[in-house]
Formats: sequence, structure tokens, C-alpha cells
Amino acid sequence: MGTLKRTPLRDFHAEHGARLVDFAGWEMPVQYRSILEEHRAVRRAAGLFDVGHMGEVDIQGPGALAFLNALVTNNVARMYPGRVLYSPMCQPDGGVVDDLLIYMRGPGDYFLCINAGNIEGDLAWIRAAAAGRDVRVTDRSEGCALLAVQGPRAEAILQPLTPTALGGIKYYHFTQGRVAGVECVISRTGYTGEDGFELYHAAGEDVALARALLEAGRPHGMELCGLGARDSLRLEAGFPLYGHELTREISPLAAGLGWTVKLDKEGDFSGRAALQAEKDRGSPRRVVFFKTGDRRIIRPETPVTGPDGAVVGRVLSGTLSPMLSEAIGSALVGAGAAAGPLRADVRGALIELHQVKPPFIELRKTP
Repeated sequence: MGTLKRTPLRDFHAEHGARLVDFAGWEMPVQYRSILEEHRAVRRAAGLFDVGHMGEVDIQGPGALAFLNALVTNNVARMYPGRVLYSPMCQPDGGVVDDLLIYMRGPGDYFLCINAGNIEGDLAWIRAAAAGRDVRVTDRSEGCALLAVQGPRAEAILQPLTPTALGGIKYYHFTQGRVAGVECVISRTGYTGEDGFELYHAAGEDVALARALLEAGRPHGMELCGLGARDSLRLEAGFPLYGHELTREISPLAAGLGWTVKLDKEGDFSGRAALQAEKDRGSPRRVVFFKTGDRRIIRPETPVTGPDGAVVGRVLSGTLSPMLSEAIGSALVGAGAAAGPLRADVRGALIELHQVKPPFIELRKTP
């Protein structure tokens, strides 16, 4: 693992018993004690996640709004200072380069949070698109750290550590403030389906902030959480993971994210013509979510068959839902097969895939 990139919390993770793995070229904790315990802690109390491997990119200048609106599928023109917007960023053929969060600090002043495994590719894509525009693109990933506190007790844990009134931060909004004495961008988005906050801060402050959060959270039942729980939580909530439900071959429309594709917004954007054509004729493939009534996990790339036994698609994500105690997952299937019975072979046993409209469980509403 010596060649892997590390967040400033690498030794903190080892100190707390984390099992470290290679994730998108980063040495990251997959779990501490138990993925099931970490998952349940987030649903019932709170979890602390190191998300410092994510990338942060400033987009600034008089042309920033027009540039971003041509770069992504969602409508950046509807943003205002303190707002966060989720959007795919597409190729001309409608395939997804990445899905990202856009933060608006002020007119002509935005920053993006991008997926860890896509930082280099995204930067190249963004910089190529910015050529000739009145905009500056600045990679801040190396100097920026990111911690997330997720769960129904998140606000109660964080509020004593900050003078900022956290209750005033609405879902998909952010503000600037100090947490445990550390200057942070305090964001309320999340990737678990629970309430929670993300704290962007200087990398040099990461360990001190993590220790303060852990101390504040322990009396509330907060657990340190790794990538394993992060994945099972997001799948249980029905959120896509780039490289699984979204790829350069899977469009936002096929993924069920049509609400992020604003074909009526002013101006052209990358992928617009292809996505308009796909919407007009219908996506030939669809991402569907399923549960099984069985505890046997169905792994990604497992073939999915229709009622006649013919292969109609493949599994994209699969895990055991700790809250349902059964296997859940997603699959990419032909549009014609999406309405019919689906099955997958698990070590010689045909398992029925019962389609579900996510989330798989009832989630609390974030303010």
C-alpha cells in the first residue's frame, strides 16, 4: 500500500483499528469493528466518515455560471449563494463523466466536489471545456479535507461544537463557520439517506477535528464508519455510485435521474442532443433496484435473466441490507425486460429479484 494516496487521517484510522484497503488509489478504511454495526449506528444514532479522498475544484470568474451550465445537465442558473446542486456531467453521447456537487459561494464563485477515482479525469475534462472561457479552474483537492457526520443525532452532536445555528441550514445548503475551533464549510447534503453534515476544512486541521467530533459523538452512540457501511447505506437509500449505477455507458436517463437533466434550460450543454433523443425514443436500458427475501448477496456483474432464462442484463451493485436482513441491489436490464420477472443465479440457485422503488426503508426527512 506504499504507493497509495492517503488522507491526513490514515494513522488515525489505524489507531482505531480500521481495516485499510485500496479504494480508487487511496488507502481507506473499509470497516472498523463491523460493517453491520456501523450501518445500524448511522440509522439509529450517527456515524463519522472520512471523505477526504474526494476532490474539490474552484470554478471562478465572470463566465463561471455560463461555463457550469454548459458543463453539467442540471440548471446552475437556479442556484443562489449558500445553495448546493447535484448534477451529472456528461459526454456528448449522454454517458456520464462523473456525478458531482456544485456549491455556490457567490456570483462567479463556485466549487465542485468530485469523486475520488475521477479527480484526474474530471480535471482534464473540465479544463478542456474551460479553454477560451472567462473562467479559472483551480484544483484544491490536496489541501482540503472532508469529514461527514451522518445520522439522526448528527445535529445534536455538532451543535455544541459550533456557534453556527445548524438548524438554519436547510437540506442541500451550506454556510461558513467554525467547528471545534476549525474553520469549515458546513454543508447539509449526505450520502446515507439520513440527516447529516459535511465539514470541508484545511487538511492540516483534519486530525484535531476528527478527534473532537469523535469525543463529542461517543455519548450519542456515534461510530467510526468505513467504506463498507457507506456503500450499504447509500444503496439502501437508492443513491447511485459512479462506476456502478452511473458510468460512461449509462446515461442519467437510464439511471432514473431524469430530474437532473434540464433539457429546457437556456443554452446548450454537453450531452444535450443525445439525451433529448434518448428521452424522445425511450432509454433502451434501465437501472432497476431489487430485494430478494434471501440473505445471499448477489455480486456485481452477475447476469440477470428473464422468465425464459435468457440474459436480459447484469447486476450493478449488491449488498446485504442490515435493516432488512436480506440482499438488495441494482441491475441494468433491457427496457423491455424491466417490467417482467427477473432472476439471478447464485452458486446454482435461481434467486428472484423483486423490484423496489427506492429507498428500501423509510428514511427520516432532512430539514
